[in-house]
Amino acid sequence: MFTVKQLSDITGVTGRTLRYYDSIGLLKPSRIGDNGYRYYNEADLLRLQQVLFYREMDVPLAAICDIMSQPGFDVLAALQSHKQALAGRLHELQGLISTVDKTILHLKGKHGMKPVQLFDGLRDKHDRHQQEAEQKYGKEVVQDAARQWQGYGDGKQQDLIDEGNAIYAEVAVAMPQGASSDAVQALVARWHEHMRHFWPAERAHLPNLAATYRDDARFRVNFDKIHPDLAPFMVEAVSIYAA
Repeated sequence: MFTVKQLSDITGVTGRTLRYYDSIGLLKPSRIGDNGYRYYNEADLLRLQQVLFYREMDVPLAAICDIMSQPGFDVLAALQSHKQALAGRLHELQGLISTVDKTILHLKGKHGMKPVQLFDGLRDKHDRHQQEAEQKYGKEVVQDAARQWQGYGDGKQQDLIDEGNAIYAEVAVAMPQGASSDAVQALVARWHEHMRHFWPAERAHLPNLAATYRDDARFRVNFDKIHPDLAPFMVEAVSIYAA
């Protein structure tokens, strides 16, 4: 068992932060002694490790609480996900460092670069996201969606982005009415039609898409800016709609 001070010494997390995590239900000690001291066991250490991994990937605390409180939360699966995300980040950073080094040599006249090479590494994130989407929905669907999006032009693209943000904001306002309410389901139907501007958006695919918003930190952070419970609420509302 570890006291707050011992856990702080091991992890570098301050005692104040540990007490705050306890107050919001993110990391509660396994035992509180008669003297009021908090005591943490190995399972608590592993949970704190998960919290710090998610924080390293810029996931907000409210989102971490929601993710880790899911009934099906699997620590091993989460670790595999962290490994993939960190490996992807490492690959991106290595590509960027290589481009920086080559650009320095280029500016010193020691290494010639073609214009396209100036952006090596900067394209990797987009390419990786596209590959992930192709694995989920098929290469043809993703490529058709990309062509559709590119054909809109800057003005239309911004209008669609604004429309999507407005829908999500309205869903957040309607959340107290419940996921199955007529108001929320009407908004989900609007969202479904809105998504058709980006890809075919078959009804059967919608729950998986909503789950990505909840579980993928890259998407979740944007939803949490609107409301910390919006992403999981979308999963519930979209599942009802799709059924």
